[in-house]
Amino acid sequence: MSSTYVYDHVRTPRGRGKPDGALHEVTAVHLATTVLAALRERTGLPKDSVDDVIFGLVSPVEEQGQVLPRIAALAAGYGERTAGVQINRFCGSGLETVNMAAGKVAAGGADFVVAGGCESMSRVPIFSDGGAWSTDPAVAFATHFIPQGISADLMATRWGYERETLDGFAAVSHRRAAAAWADGRFDRSVVPVRDVLGDVLLERDEVVRPDTTAASLAALKPSFAEMGAKGGFDALAVQRYPDIEAIEHRHHAGNSSAIVDGACAVLIGSREAGEAAGLRPRARIRAFAEIGSEPTIMLTAPSFAAEKALRRAGMRAADIDLYEVNEAFAAVPLRFIEALGIDPARVNVNGGAIAMGHPLGATGAIILGTALDELERTGGSTALITLCIGAGMGVATIIERV
Repeated sequence: MSSTYVYDHVRTPRGRGKPDGALHEVTAVHLATTVLAALRERTGLPKDSVDDVIFGLVSPVEEQGQVLPRIAALAAGYGERTAGVQINRFCGSGLETVNMAAGKVAAGGADFVVAGGCESMSRVPIFSDGGAWSTDPAVAFATHFIPQGISADLMATRWGYERETLDGFAAVSHRRAAAAWADGRFDRSVVPVRDVLGDVLLERDEVVRPDTTAASLAALKPSFAEMGAKGGFDALAVQRYPDIEAIEHRHHAGNSSAIVDGACAVLIGSREAGEAAGLRPRARIRAFAEIGSEPTIMLTAPSFAAEKALRRAGMRAADIDLYEVNEAFAAVPLRFIEALGIDPARVNVNGGAIAMGHPLGATGAIILGTALDELERTGGSTALITLCIGAGMGVATIIERV
């Protein structure tokens, strides 16, 4: 097994995932083509040098179906020999593609692989692909299924994260994201999305609100209280976790990840392939891990995946300079920080999905790129990237700056 390196990455800005969003007219294949073309242009790779394109797509139906990465690669000018495949590990898909690419390269099965993902949530809504977990009563009952928002409220209740704490975390995410944009920290990696005439549709993340405060978020009503009561999910959660008396609903649109459109591409390769192509690696992939956990509370696995990856790397949590923890809901990174006993100042230093949005299939690759850029900006050495995943899973990757 040989070492595997990250050579470059690009992403689109994230557009509001609604019909009035700036990217609503843009198809998922156009988003994917945008980042694939930009990555190849930046690196100067010959068109047949990439062995495979692995993209995360959480709703791989309708215009996001038919092995979109292969079609996007051809549209972006990659050679006919470049294969493509799409995978779905729910919210962890984008990071899972990086891990899969790293495994292929390390095993000698590929020289260069482009990992990443895309999701047009304004055009192909979440849950469009259906599935037995939430729709088949026998399966849902056997697995103690509850929706993710109620799982987040279960976490907040069980570990005592009050509404003010959750809203405060969300406000900090917006402030950090706004400051990062103002400081130009994303300029190197974000490529604008253009229409067929070449006019720019979007060049900055659309949903960041710099003026967000805990006080302004306090006016929002909890999003999952009615669902929990009328759907019987609160009772099911309490039955599964009898140490709590009732679910306190504390999450809402303002302290949960924003629904957005976006795409990302990351070039993964071996040292030998990079040297032959005249490319300098930016980071080495030290370790990665996937893990399962209890599926009702569902969102606690990032700490377990991180611990597994740290063991594989022979590291401790204190050895990591930066953490990127997907902000699916505010309770998720708060629990991660508490479980690993780490300094909050090292987590999501440029904001997260609460402020900038969570394009499901792409987010994991996006935040890996964010971590790499920040390591280079600050001179840090190592970063750990992790996401919670539906049905009680987690994924993590550790990178080391070269």
